[in-house]
Amino acid sequence: MKVTLAQLNPIVGDIAGNARRVADLLPRAAAASDLLVLPELFLVGYPPRDLLERPAFIARVQEALADLARLTRSYPDLGVLVGAPRPTGREQGKGLANAACLLYRGELAAWRDKSLLPTYDVFDETRYFDPGAHVDVIPFQGEVLGVSICEDAWCQEEWWCRRLYDLDPLAMMARKGATVLLNLSASPFQVGKESVRHRLMSSHARKHGLPFVYVNQVGGNDELIFDGRSLAFDERGEALALLPAFREAVLEVDLTRPGTPGLFVPQEPIAGVHDALVLGIRDYLGKCGFTQAVVGLSGGVDSAVVCTLAARALGQENVLGVAMPSLYSSPGSLSDARDLARNLGVDFRVIPITPIYQAYLNSLATLFPTDTLDATLENIQARIRGNILMALSNRFGHLVLSTGNKSEMAVGYCTLYGDMSGGLAVLSDVPKTMVYELAEQVNREREIIPRSTIAKAPSAELRPDQTDQDTLPPYDVLDRIIQHYLVEARSYDDIVGLGFEPATVRWVMRAIDNNEYKRRQAAPGLRVTSKAFGMGRRIPVAARFEV
Repeated sequence: MKVTLAQLNPIVGDIAGNARRVADLLPRAAAASDLLVLPELFLVGYPPRDLLERPAFIARVQEALADLARLTRSYPDLGVLVGAPRPTGREQGKGLANAACLLYRGELAAWRDKSLLPTYDVFDETRYFDPGAHVDVIPFQGEVLGVSICEDAWCQEEWWCRRLYDLDPLAMMARKGATVLLNLSASPFQVGKESVRHRLMSSHARKHGLPFVYVNQVGGNDELIFDGRSLAFDERGEALALLPAFREAVLEVDLTRPGTPGLFVPQEPIAGVHDALVLGIRDYLGKCGFTQAVVGLSGGVDSAVVCTLAARALGQENVLGVAMPSLYSSPGSLSDARDLARNLGVDFRVIPITPIYQAYLNSLATLFPTDTLDATLENIQARIRGNILMALSNRFGHLVLSTGNKSEMAVGYCTLYGDMSGGLAVLSDVPKTMVYELAEQVNREREIIPRSTIAKAPSAELRPDQTDQDTLPPYDVLDRIIQHYLVEARSYDDIVGLGFEPATVRWVMRAIDNNEYKRRQAAPGLRVTSKAFGMGRRIPVAARFEV
């Protein structure tokens, strides 16, 4: 059997546009293969979220499926397996299934509903879908297709520290006589996941002695980034095909041929994060109708990394860097920002904020003393900068990219309506220690981010001789505590037992909990780790709890 793997980048909600992408592939797929396979929920893009609750939206999906089915009459030897929401017609439950639909010879010939509906982290599928009532196979052109959807193939304990499901859909389909296993997926990127995914999908083929095809969505949709990396294996679990990461690809695969040992080579983790963020920026802006971005350049490593990623995502001509020095800014910060902009070839402007800051002080002096620098006055400086960037955004149509990293966001070392202002928080899931790794990745071939930017002590420069470590623990310590508490959900006693200083652990944990209200008001951020702030983290703000 020959299969065309179509690793494409859908736009959420663009049913007509996504359907056109399928239609455009039919001639090529028909000339080279028996079956065209596309990702999970491809016709609506993943995740469609509450669009699924609109009856008119679901009706348009069914019309698009019917139109695509009619097109297959012209390609009688080709089947098309595409993901779409399917009304079940049942009165109980949600009345909707996450389905893989087989279009063949002018009809919706068969379908397979997703059995395992993830409801954790960023996934909320039981909000919209009913699980498949049956696990059936699909006879097709002398083969028997065992079709699964994303989570259906993630039920092994290799991925989970505890088993989430009693059901193993792939094993059931193998017992029912499947001759090939296929998985339509929308599996988001996270650092380190691609190796686990490869091992898991290879083990399915090896365990059941069947060829296995895995087609994953690629692209950025809001906070989620999908890396593609679609796969095909022979019955021994050896790779037949490996599609690239972070870009669209279409490939025909002959499932009767033997695989190639050693074909899979994982990407370096920090290179994967870099490429994910570039794709996330490009798609977030592009799918929201923006073509240009503006970044506040402080001379620090965070803004330097964001500006570099933006230039790579959008093109240097579409990025504006703005330095906004104050009386507390060092000369080196301005020169570092200027050197970065020159190295990248982006437009660069300087807007001093000291006169604006002084006007604030004069206005506020009638209400409280302004001759002593405190957090209030520090935050005013950050908010002036945020207002300037938003003014440029309003006037010129650039999207503001905020530059705060995960370490700062975690403990609230950021200013509401100041450095948190923006349309996309590029580094909000990137710890500070990883930001430095990204800077080195950027400079791998030549120096783009000035070495002085990377080497100097990080500082907000909101008061004389300020450094981040005046307020925060060292970043290597802070990031490890954040990992243990935020990601691994360890208790205070557990973390202290790992050798951390008790007062530091208590401060970090309280800072994380007390600053949830800030994160609720932050711009959407791009997810690259297993636990990001945003849609996958649901912590109450008005709460009192011990951990």
